[in-house]
Amino acid sequence: MYRIAVLGDYDSIYGFAALGLDTFPEEDPEEAAKKLHELAGGGYAVVYITEKLAAELSAVIEKYRERVFPAIILIPGVSGNTGRGVESVRKSVEQAVGSDILFSK
Repeated sequence: MYRIAVLGDYDSIYGFAALGLDTFPEEDPEEAAKKLHELAGGGYAVVYITEKLAAELSAVIEKYRERVFPAIILIPGVSGNTGRGVESVRKSVEQAVGSDILFSK
């Protein structure tokens, strides 16, 4: 059975444990990259990662963009929404359907 992980600073992710998700508090980019690789090979179908941490791991996250598992979803942290999560979803949808569905004339 696949699992769901949440990766980011402790204050942003600790509430997800109450939902039954596996939480991994990481703030150091090197340690977070190692943990992301471990999660990707460890039966996780979805990895939520805070936008702030994702900004520091963009090259690592890009390696998993073409893979089916894990789906890496950006979430806002306690510092607020940077818009990276929405941009990431927009890029994925554009790639899947071949057009930017949010573009309106």
